[in-house]
Order: sequence, then structure tokens, then C-alpha cells
Amino acid sequence: MGGLFEEFMQNFLRFVSTVRFADIVDIAIVAFIVYQGFRLMRETRAGQLVKGILILVVLLQLSSWLGLNTIQYILKNTMQLGFFALLIVFQPELRRGLERLGRGAVGRIFSFNSREETVEHTIEEIAKAVDHLAKNRVGALICMERITRLGDIIKTGTAVNSTVSAELLANIFVPNTPLHDGAVIIGSNRILAAACFLPLTHNNDLSKELGTRHRAAIGLSENSDAIVIVVSEETGKISLALNGGLTRNLTVDTLKKALTKNMKFDSNIIDKEKFTFWKGAAK
Repeated sequence: MGGLFEEFMQNFLRFVSTVRFADIVDIAIVAFIVYQGFRLMRETRAGQLVKGILILVVLLQLSSWLGLNTIQYILKNTMQLGFFALLIVFQPELRRGLERLGRGAVGRIFSFNSREETVEHTIEEIAKAVDHLAKNRVGALICMERITRLGDIIKTGTAVNSTVSAELLANIFVPNTPLHDGAVIIGSNRILAAACFLPLTHNNDLSKELGTRHRAAIGLSENSDAIVIVVSEETGKISLALNGGLTRNLTVDTLKKALTKNMKFDSNIIDKEKFTFWKGAAK
């Protein structure tokens, strides 16, 4: 028994000594591709397709063993033509898989402008939603997370974890719906949560004109670097809170410029020639 074990270990060590680093990388890449392929198949019709292919392979091998030349000829030609047919039949699944690969971590390496384009898309969708809400005088509170994470605020609401779209934001704040009362948190260009509770500001010098939404927006901006957008339910006016200050009566265009300057370039200062931040007593 000892001799067999020693022989096994010698053969194993001899095999290990011949393995190159490139071989390990090669095997790891193939394993990853196979794993991702199985994941994709589980989510599409490809799973049933693979079962059918395996059955054809088994039948082809059996026909070869049993000498069934006619069946073997038919199966061989069917599988050759079937490969091209699969590219046509499963074109949507293949396209979806390639798009997913492009959106992944590897794809982002080759996409130098993806983050900038995503931020622009997020700002555009938020502006559309705010424009709709303001015109219809629907109250809203939208918080955009920056460097300071808002995990404690997110926990107070309902998780959403969705892409940012104007339609979804507008629907969230429809009166008398489950998620309308509270704030929406947006981070990493996704809607993370809705119906969240924000801390109210402790500033006693605020104007009596400011309601709970505005006070909550200022309160969060005092405790984080988040940008908070407020749409007044009474007047439909748009306001923006940042660093404890509040800019009121913004248009959709000036809101987009403010968000672009602060989210795209990560700046904490809005051009004073275009925006006057309100602090202390309201004028």
C-alpha cells in the first residue's frame, strides 16, 4: 500500500511540476466562460436546447457503435446545419448575453466614457421627472448620494434597486400610493430606496414658508454631501439643498446645470453668478 501511495505522490508531483502559470490562467478562463454560459442558459430557453443537443450527441454515438450508417449520416448533417439555425433562432438570447458581458466589469475597462454617459442619463431622467411633478404640483423629495453613503437613511425606507427612469420616479410620488410619502434615494446611478425618512434641520431661523420636505432636505444636506431636490406640493416650485443651503425657484434647466456641475465633476460649489444659495432667514 505504501509503495502505491509513494508512486501516486511521485506522479502527482511530476505532473504539478509541468503545470505552467499560463495553464492555470487558461483553465480559469475556460471555467469562468462555462459557468457564465450555464448561468445564461438557466435564464433563457437555451436550457431546453442543451438537453436536445445532448440527446442528439448520445444518439449519434449509439448509431456509430451499432453501425447504423444511415441514422449516423442524418444526425451528422442535422447537427452541422443545426449550428447555423441556432444562431438565428437564439439571436435574442445571444445578443442579451453579449450586452450583459459589455455591461460587466470587464466591459467597463474598455468603456472610458460609460460613467460620464450614465451620470448624464441619470440627470436627464431626474429632470424629466421633476418637470412632470412640478407641472402637476406633486410633492417630491429626491436625494442623490455622493461620497457620503446613506445606508442608515436607506434602511428607513423600502428597497427598490432599479435603474433611474422618469416614469418610475413620477409614479413613486403619486399621492395616496404606498411609497409617495418620504424621500427617494439615488446612488451609483440607481434608485436604491423609496419612502425614506430624512432628519429635519435644527436651524430655527428658517422661514415659516418652508414645509417639512424643505426642512428634511436641508437637514440631510447638513449631515452629508448629498444633493436633495424638493418639489413643492403647494406651489410646484423646485428647490435644491446642498451643504446646508437651499436654492429656491429653480427651473428645470438650472436644475440640470446644478446637478451636472455637482454630480459630473464632484464639485461642492455651484457658480455663484448663476445660483444664490439661501441660508439663514428667507428673503
